[in-house]
Amino acid sequence: MSWTDERVELLRKLWNQGLSASQIATELANGITRNAVIGKVHRLGLSGRAKAPSSQAEIGRAHV
Repeated sequence: MSWTDERVELLRKLWNQGLSASQIATELANGITRNAVIGKVHRLGLSGRAKAPSSQAEIGRAHV
């Protein structure tokens, strides 16, 4: 398993499209695991994606 320039670019593209680490690992294949994707994302300093608001937070806002 090796992080080539092409794989890193594909990782960046897929991460920015919102794919999960598992989905990206499947796309990259050839020995790239979910954990390898997560580690590389952290080493590259890619921004985290916003999480969907929980239903509890939505309920709290509705009463304000």
